[in-house]
Amino acid sequence: MISPSDVKKNPVVETFIRYGNQFLGAMGYTEHGFRHVNLVATIARNILERLNFPPREAELAAIAGYLHDIGNVVSRNNHGISGAVIAYRILTDMGMPPDEVALVISAIANHEEEYGHPVSNVAAALILADKSDVHRSRVRNPDLSSFDIHDRVNYAVEHSFLWVKEERRVITLDLTIDIEICPVMEYFEIFLTRMALCRRAANFLKADFELMINGAKLL
Repeated sequence: MISPSDVKKNPVVETFIRYGNQFLGAMGYTEHGFRHVNLVATIARNILERLNFPPREAELAAIAGYLHDIGNVVSRNNHGISGAVIAYRILTDMGMPPDEVALVISAIANHEEEYGHPVSNVAAALILADKSDVHRSRVRNPDLSSFDIHDRVNYAVEHSFLWVKEERRVITLDLTIDIEICPVMEYFEIFLTRMALCRRAANFLKADFELMINGAKLL
């Protein structure tokens, strides 16, 4: 079976992630490089492991998490769709069975809030893992005075963690936000559709989704 470590060693994967992140940086987007994809892969795997889904599904979630932004090498627009096409060729060439390829590429194609859906356990875990990575370390713009709302929201987040409470089947995104940089309402202005998608993803996994900001439960 193709493992997450096999995928990480693939030179095409390494090159496309590196260049995709570089291209997004040139356009002023937040970090989407190896830190992000490694974190998303780990969180996606942990979600399914903690909720007692099959081990192979957890591995496929890790693979989808690592590959989910590979489409940025083509364009930011519809990068989930282009990423799924790229991942199909890579994983097929590596010898992954078609049923596993189908789970991975459908998860990649459905991870964005504009058109995504939790179509499988793998896809649901990827959505939750990707949307939980909001933090000031992702902001690449060094000039605070020129921040747009996306920079400001990310930079305001001092701490973020996704808790999976398996005994209650509750998934909680716990954020600490500097409200002098970004009011809580501004966070919702940008991320409300993401949080709605996270709720649907958690429900697909037969779990509830909660959002905690500065110790207060908002969802």
